[in-house]
Amino acid sequence: MRSKFFKSELMNTAILLIVCIISVAGFWLALRAALRTEYPLHAVVSGSMTPTLNIGDLLVVQGVLNACEIYAAPAYKNGDVIVFYKPKGFRDPNDLIVHRALDKFSKGGTWYFTTKGDNNPAQDYWDVPEDYLIGKVVGRIPLLGYLKIFLGTPVGMAVIILLIVILLFADYIPLIRREAKALKTNLYKNLIPFNSMGL
Repeated sequence: MRSKFFKSELMNTAILLIVCIISVAGFWLALRAALRTEYPLHAVVSGSMTPTLNIGDLLVVQGVLNACEIYAAPAYKNGDVIVFYKPKGFRDPNDLIVHRALDKFSKGGTWYFTTKGDNNPAQDYWDVPEDYLIGKVVGRIPLLGYLKIFLGTPVGMAVIILLIVILLFADYIPLIRREAKALKTNLYKNLIPFNSMGL
């Protein structure tokens, strides 16, 4: 009886965990579809855009269909802040840049952006081709980016795995203790008393 209860509780927790994982994945996919970008949330990891954006800010990024959706203007005229792959010959998802679009121009049928971090003394030495563009920043949540940064580290992943294991087994610790206590009680009941052995 107890073992069936234990198994059903384990099954309930496993189902709850699966539902949570599916919900988070569904939310992420819906966010990607709604904002039209593979990376709808991005954490600021450098001070190149202060005071506009600070380290640890979580950015909401909206994808763009073409270069016409980006307003490029000198910093004092507030061009759009864009997120893009660092131009280095290939798209590295671990090397995303968040800078302001200062200018855009067409060369060989492709649009390029001139960019600069608000806190940097000079514009960037590269021109960003439009196919390296991820999107433009449409929102900012202060400090929440620190959580995303932490979860992207090995320690952060270990913490998540540990929390999942704790979630799975936290409900069973009292059940295991009850099972052990019942087993101990039954063991004592079934023992032959020392005095009744005639010794």
